Parts: sequence; C-alpha cells; structure tokens
Amino acid sequence: MDIIGVFAALAAVMVALLSTHLIANKLVTVSSSGRFVTIDGLRGYLAFFVFLHHSCIWYYYLQSGNWALPPSRLFVHFGQVSVALFFMITGFLFFNKLLEGRKGGFDWLRLYVSRFLRLMPLYLFFIVILFIIVWVVTKDGPAQPLEKNLIGALKWIGFRVFGAPDLNGLLGTRYINAGVTWTLPYEWFFYLFLPVIALVVGSRPPFQYLCLTVLAIYIFNLYGYSVDFGWLFLGGMGASILVRYDRFTTFAASKLAACIVVGALAFTVMHYPTIYSGSEPRLLLVVAFCLVAGGNNLFGLLELKVSRAMGEMAYSIYLLHGVLLFVLFKFVFGSVSARQLTPLQYWAVIVSIVPVLILFCGLTFRLIEKPAMRSVGGLTDWIRSKKKIHLESENAP
Repeated sequence: MDIIGVFAALAAVMVALLSTHLIANKLVTVSSSGRFVTIDGLRGYLAFFVFLHHSCIWYYYLQSGNWALPPSRLFVHFGQVSVALFFMITGFLFFNKLLEGRKGGFDWLRLYVSRFLRLMPLYLFFIVILFIIVWVVTKDGPAQPLEKNLIGALKWIGFRVFGAPDLNGLLGTRYINAGVTWTLPYEWFFYLFLPVIALVVGSRPPFQYLCLTVLAIYIFNLYGYSVDFGWLFLGGMGASILVRYDRFTTFAASKLAACIVVGALAFTVMHYPTIYSGSEPRLLLVVAFCLVAGGNNLFGLLELKVSRAMGEMAYSIYLLHGVLLFVLFKFVFGSVSARQLTPLQYWAVIVSIVPVLILFCGLTFRLIEKPAMRSVGGLTDWIRSKKKIHLESENAP
C-alpha cells in the first residue's frame, strides 16, 4: 500500500496540475499583483496534500470502520504539515497587515467583512450539501427530535465553533467532509484575537473590537480549545518580521535556502511520526515556512502560473474534497464494493477523480468565492454608511 500510495500521490499531483492548467484563464484567473507570490503558489499544494491525506484515511476507514491516522508516515504528514503551514500562512499575512497598518492606520471593519465574505459563502454552500447528504442517508431512519436537529444545524452553520454534532442520527456526520472544518474555529479565533495583538505592536484598535476579543477568549476557554496550535500562528508572525530584512529575503531566495526547505520537510517526514512529536519538527516547519515566505520558490515551482492558479482554489479544495470522497465511496461505489478494491485499484480511482475535484473547485471559486471577494469593498462601505447615519440620528437635536 505504501509504495503504491507514493507513486499514486505523484501521479495525482501531476493530474491536478494538468487539470488546473486546462481550466486556468477560464475559471481561475491568477492575479498579477501581490507581494508574496510564493505563498500564493504554496496554498494549492497544501490543500491538495490534505486531499491525499484523507484519501489514504478513507482506504483504511472502509476496511476497519475506524477513522484514524493512516499507517503511512508520508500520508500522515501530508495532512498535519499542510494544516500547520496553513495556520502559519494566516499568522504571517494578518500580522503583516497589522505591522503595515501602524503607519497608515488599519481598517478593522474591512478586515472582518473580508474574512466573513472570504469564508462564509463557500462554507454555506458546503452546509447545504451536508444537509442534503444527511437527509438522503437518514430519510428512511427513525425521526429525530426537531429541536435537537435545529441546534445541531446551527452549530454547524456557526463554523462549528460550538461543536460539530451528528445530525439526524447520522453517526460520524463530520466525516462527510473528512472533518476538515475543525480548523475553521482556530482561524476565526486568531482573527478575533488580532485587536489584542495590535495593542502589543503599538496600534490602538477601536474599543468594540477589543470587546470581540474578550468574548472570543471566553468562548475559546469555555469550549476547551487547545492553545498548542498557537505556536503555528506565532511561527507565521515571526516570518512576517523576518521578511522585512533584505539580508534575510536575499538568502531566502537562494538555491541553498531551497535545499534547506526540502531537507527540513524530508527530515520531518522521515524522523517524526507526527509534527506533534516534540518541538523539533515544529521548529523545522517554522524554518521552512520562513524561507518560503521570504521568497523561496522551491526551484521555481511555487511561482509557476499553474501553481498559483491551484492556490486560488485552495479553500475550495480544502473544504470540499471530503464531500467528493464521501459521495464516491458511499453512493457511487457503495461501502461494500469500495471495501473490496485492491490498493492498486483504490489509488487508480483516487487519481481518476482528481480532474473532477479540480473542475468542481474551479467552478465554486469562479461562481462563489470570487464574487464574494469582489463584494468586500461595497459591503464595507454600505455598513460604514449605515453606521454613520445611525450616529447622526443619535446626535440630532
């Protein structure tokens, strides 16, 4: 399984790049602007590696019924390293915004509007699919209490910040999307913690946003979220400081730095079963990320147009690949037939659905994500105008 999986992963990446190339300029337009091109090129690979991670998990899940890390260390790291780097990207980009905002001011309203429109529309699309799948699977089963279903649905709609309960009696509802939404609360908590971080770097956020931070801290502690992931965001924040030094970015762009990045990632995979096996793998990942953030393109790979195009679809790939896997093995093949696939047959199926995944995510990016991102300025201005009218009416004699 391991050897077949490695070659299948390489084949899947090549098919993904080819499929992305075919839809580029039709569904996905790569921006010609942006300071951090290598970050843009990295995102798509990370999201696709998470897809490979869950593809491997699904193989063993079909065999045993247990959702657990796969025995292959490579496929474990496909998921864990990718999520870790995603968190670092978030810390890097938004701490960088705070540092830049110390001079010209920081638009907090626009920040939160942009985050809402960046994450919510596609997430709601996923939620609709989730509810439909739950209904199809459970419609012939015993009826569940309406109140319980409504509360569960609201928790899911709320980015599962307050939990991800099983819906309508469907055990393991979260496996419909491979459980990837567990990271979204951490993303939101980081956004809501930014006002306090701004105070540390010398900015003065409006009072109402500091109140949001206090509320977020309360919810974070109440629901037992782990502070262990904080080091990932801190690693990204550290990178945003390093990229301000020319000597660092000059070295980061070198081929030696590319070798260090590849070596750090390879050493992590070969010597640590998970990235949580002590502080060493975490430090190696931070080093690798800092160099990529500083401009290392991994021998040109991350600056390729096709890499950046796949990066545009990263959120769609990350959020929706689990749905594709669930539909494939529960509805198209059926659990019994899927369980009988040999490793070679299984990975052949995975590689064959990659074009479907890329096309689907290209469509969701073009029809859902991109229009929402274009609406940030308009919605921000509308909210600001309504707020101004409200204040004027309050101050009127």
